[in-house]
Amino acid sequence: MNKKLSELSISEAKKLLDKREVSSVDIVSSCLDEIKNRNGSLNAYLEVFDDALEFAKAADTARDLGNKGKLLGIPFAIKDNILIKGKKVSAASKILEGYMATYDSTATKKLKEEGAIFLGRTNMDEFAMGGSTENSAYGVTRNPHDETRVPGGSSGGSAVAVASNMAMAGLGTDTGGSVRQPASFCGIVGLKPTYGAISRYGIIAMGSSLDQIGPMTKSVSDSELLFRIVSGKDDFDSTSRDIKENSQNKKNIIGVPWHFLEGGVDSVVLENFKLSLKRLESLGYVIKEVELPTIKYSLPVYYIIMGAESSTNLSRFDGVRYGKRKEGSNLMEDYTNTRSLFGAEVRRRILLGTYVLSAGYYDAYYEKAILVREEIKNDFAKVFSEVDAIVTPTSPTPAFKIGEKINDPVTMYLADIFTTPANITGLPALSIPSGFSEIEGKKLPLGIQFTGPEFSEFALFELGKKFLGEDNM
Repeated sequence: MNKKLSELSISEAKKLLDKREVSSVDIVSSCLDEIKNRNGSLNAYLEVFDDALEFAKAADTARDLGNKGKLLGIPFAIKDNILIKGKKVSAASKILEGYMATYDSTATKKLKEEGAIFLGRTNMDEFAMGGSTENSAYGVTRNPHDETRVPGGSSGGSAVAVASNMAMAGLGTDTGGSVRQPASFCGIVGLKPTYGAISRYGIIAMGSSLDQIGPMTKSVSDSELLFRIVSGKDDFDSTSRDIKENSQNKKNIIGVPWHFLEGGVDSVVLENFKLSLKRLESLGYVIKEVELPTIKYSLPVYYIIMGAESSTNLSRFDGVRYGKRKEGSNLMEDYTNTRSLFGAEVRRRILLGTYVLSAGYYDAYYEKAILVREEIKNDFAKVFSEVDAIVTPTSPTPAFKIGEKINDPVTMYLADIFTTPANITGLPALSIPSGFSEIEGKKLPLGIQFTGPEFSEFALFELGKKFLGEDNM
């Protein structure tokens, strides 16, 4: 095999481990070498755990004793808003600096039970608020394909860790595209599952009706494996549900909402998207134009609901109940000094959310957004009576330059136009690599996104594997 061990997918690594051709120590050491070589410039990891090799040695011993954990000895990167017991977790914010998790999230607990090894916690936009990983209190993360560009966000650190072989796979969270957009920008696979398919217990909340944990991997097969492991009903999360395969009859028809792609999509993205549609046709799928009349409202609805829920969730960080305390001369100064630890983007969204929940505006904005959300869900349900999945680009542009959009929030928010509908509707969506665009001498990854009905993850995996040729491997 010509690949470095750190370049392997989980599936490839498992075969070598099962044959005893390599050890967990070999694989973890290879990823740690990549971290040593590249993290200084990429800033994907906020902290690299010093016990990873000890866990790798224990995994090798466990394998010799007959342990058959599905992830035994596989090294992972974990986003800095997902709790790992005994490890720091800060959501990339100064207000949680030094906080130590007292319990495991359900997702990390399930990974541990299958023998996964956590290499470290990865950088992100503060409290998952952003689409570029420029809003971290601990510096910008850089795209491994062009270090002058963003990796996407908010799960940019996990995406970069996987794309640059500093981990074999990772976990991110997706509230409006925060797994899928960085997956697209970095050339990996990212899944936002059906709402409730993966427990939210043990993640630092942003928008509670929107947040979902999602795997970030080098292949669709790996994404499917991780989804099977971490999904399912959890007593600690009342919104969680047992996964079930969608029983909808297969039609081999893919829907394209062309009306939603008019204007604002970069020409290289549109050209790549058309080539992707031709590939789908060559695989036997019928491409059908579909109408989603209310999808254009997804982005404003998202920013109203997300802001409202973020404002509510972050109200607990006041220096009294949660987070750092920055004292003043009286109680009001305690509050204002403490909350000044939030970064600019977090403060902007708290203000937006507080506004839409305030007297006189609740009915005009928040209540209306909830009603429109239901209409968007109904439109998707109608289309899924005709097609198996809906395909769009994952992002309207390739990765943009660091600093290019940070001072223009509206332009930054428009980058979420294709990803927010899945969070608004609670539907699963899978981003997979679809090619590259060459810009300024650099090959920048592009991605396409498949959205399906509730619990159609396995149909999306099948579609993604066919597109990437994994079903022939």
